[in-house]
Amino acid sequence: MGALVLGLVLFLGMHSTRIVAEGWRAGMVERLGDRGWKALYSMLSIAGFVLIVWGYGLARQDPTVLWNPPPVGLRHAVSLLTLVAFVLLVAAYVPANHVKVKLRHPMIIGVKVWAFSHLIVNNTLADVVLFGSFLVWAVLDFRSARRRDRTLVTVGDAVMSRTVITVVVGVAAWAVFAFWLHRAWIGVSPLGT
Repeated sequence: MGALVLGLVLFLGMHSTRIVAEGWRAGMVERLGDRGWKALYSMLSIAGFVLIVWGYGLARQDPTVLWNPPPVGLRHAVSLLTLVAFVLLVAAYVPANHVKVKLRHPMIIGVKVWAFSHLIVNNTLADVVLFGSFLVWAVLDFRSARRRDRTLVTVGDAVMSRTVITVVVGVAAWAVFAFWLHRAWIGVSPLGT
């Protein structure tokens, strides 16, 4: 569990600098330069991510079960929520799509949906630590981003074709992950296939 927690501290810590230490972050960017800051940010984030994956894998080998597992059918509801999360994730990267224009921070909302949905179907301490940490981070990051939005007055126009691309790519990415990659990488088939 120690590797998982350390990974979360590194990964979410780096992703929280705009939430809790905007002044420190700005000072680091000034001191290291934009490229230097991005290099440090990336290295620590990647190290944190590797520790999260490794630590979660270790914790799953000897799980601390907190409650009885939910009904198997709930996994299908989680698959639907994860589909939404994938579309939101893609929306963050496709410019001028309706989802991004309307929500402004679709990736953060996607992380919330993903983390919440995984909390309701998983029942171990490692699950609560992992998905709960991401959910708390996403809630705080969304609040921080919305606070920064108040200083912005520009709202871009949305293009329907880009929205269609967003949805198609999001659904395709979800399908690949749900039907093949989740089992290969995580060891669990979310649809029971």
